[in-house]
Amino acid sequence: MTAFARRAERIQPSAIREFLALAGDPAITSFAGGYPDATLFPIDELHKIYDDLLTPGSAGALQYTASEGLPELRAQVAARLTADGMPCTADDVLITQGGQQGLDLTAKLFIDAGDVIVTERPTFLGALIAFNPCEPDYRSVPIDEEGMDMEALESVLRTTDRVKLIYTVPDYQNPTGQTMSLARRRRLVELAEEFDVVILEDTPYRELRYEGERLPTIKSLDRTGRVVHLGSFSKILAPGLRLGWALAPADVREKLSLLKLAADTQNGTLNMRAAAAYLTSFDIEAHIASMLPTYRHKRDLMLSMLEEHFPEGTSWTRAQGGLFTWVTFPKRLDIAAVQRDLLIPRAGVIVVPGAPFFAVEPESNHARMSFSGVPDDRIVSGVSAMGALLREALRA
Repeated sequence: MTAFARRAERIQPSAIREFLALAGDPAITSFAGGYPDATLFPIDELHKIYDDLLTPGSAGALQYTASEGLPELRAQVAARLTADGMPCTADDVLITQGGQQGLDLTAKLFIDAGDVIVTERPTFLGALIAFNPCEPDYRSVPIDEEGMDMEALESVLRTTDRVKLIYTVPDYQNPTGQTMSLARRRRLVELAEEFDVVILEDTPYRELRYEGERLPTIKSLDRTGRVVHLGSFSKILAPGLRLGWALAPADVREKLSLLKLAADTQNGTLNMRAAAAYLTSFDIEAHIASMLPTYRHKRDLMLSMLEEHFPEGTSWTRAQGGLFTWVTFPKRLDIAAVQRDLLIPRAGVIVVPGAPFFAVEPESNHARMSFSGVPDDRIVSGVSAMGALLREALRA
């Protein structure tokens, strides 16, 4: 086949996809995928809900519904968003196939070939995968303990033509785990207004806060209708439901809905009905609260093991929430090569090498490590084994 569209040149294999193919092997310890802990899924509650839905009297759960999403679920999401400082109604909400579809649809709506997307440096690999078919150019802005560097962002906006979109994960960023400060959130909105740019705010980890202050969303600071806010049930309920949402101004939300209609008609009615029933019959806030001690423990365990076993010259982030720590190694280490030659064959350990998280000028001496879906004993043994092999690599 030689008749691919030009955009197909930007569709490349994902580093996460390649390594997750190994994650199903029970001999492998995977720090690669941002998987929630499956033991925390509300299995009993969902079992009862699906039993009730899959009866002759509930055949509507298997029928088509509105392309924008089940009206009841949209209203429930709107109520949660309103409680989080973003007043809205069901009409403002689009239900998506997880947060990932929100990235895809937003890029399709705003980006022409050659338009510029500004990302954090590093940024979420899945977002780059969603954006690339639209053939954007990228500019990246450094990220530190307070999130995106606003002075660097302003410089990019002042010196770059055709900037259409600023993409950010402000809460417990993927991959670094860092959180954007309130001052920078406010400055980001000011700059977007000054330069007439859309902000795409991606918040799949927002509810997973283990310490620190809950900050307002960027969308809640928006006064001119330029923020598209994405969220997901994947980390707070179950990722297999493939349920997320987009909150956007009316004209944007309507066009996103039409793009979704073209892409898949609608999310699965059964799963939307199940999520709506869960939100009606059970306390999702209590469920989220019950998960946090487990994730906090796993984070603390991984950080203590990194401190104990990783070689001198290595550093890592301490996220206040979310699922990841970002590890930086001495510059002479290519972590993809170390993983291929040492970590996988000799320790059965996988991480996500950092290079694919850079929209421009990739750096090979980083790795994203997830603690969330890994049993305690595997965290201990896996990090210990990694440390020994990293020291060996550094001596070579």
